[in-house]
Amino acid sequence: MQIEPLSIRGAYLVHLETHEDPRGWFARTFCAETFRAAGLESDIRQTNLSWNAHTGTLRGLHYQIEPWGEAKLITVVRGRIFDVAADIRRDSPTFGKIVTTELDATAPVALYLDRGLAHGFLTLQDDTLIHYSMFNTYHPEAARGVRWDDPVLAIPWPGKPSSISERDQKWPTLEQLNEH
Repeated sequence: MQIEPLSIRGAYLVHLETHEDPRGWFARTFCAETFRAAGLESDIRQTNLSWNAHTGTLRGLHYQIEPWGEAKLITVVRGRIFDVAADIRRDSPTFGKIVTTELDATAPVALYLDRGLAHGFLTLQDDTLIHYSMFNTYHPEAARGVRWDDPVLAIPWPGKPSSISERDQKWPTLEQLNEH
């Protein structure tokens, strides 16, 4: 597995090494030793699935405040997504910057996001399934978000969402965030 840093601090593409034969391929999606050697969190605390019935489903941008900040490893198991990470750490040199990538179930690539990065995605295919490995547990009282259409972040979504939760529509903008 190869870990490629992206343009914002704490965001990495994880290129999986495949072992192919006539049946298809096999790839290791996580290795604690490899992650530790790269300076990434390596203690998975929780795993989650997100199934999305329709193209155009938008989720995010989500994060948890400290002390419950969470790093995550995102892998698409079925379908395809446009994935977004936004650096919301005010002390970061990449504060207010975003990184986008497409993740596809047929490509052996995952996305690692460190604590302090807000995460969201837009499905590009019906019946899309995403697997998350979380490096902290979910705490509802620590759950926060940033607006998906924040003008400062200016995310270049590849289409308008056809489905978005009421909660995700009401998150504050980056300028309105007031964490204590």
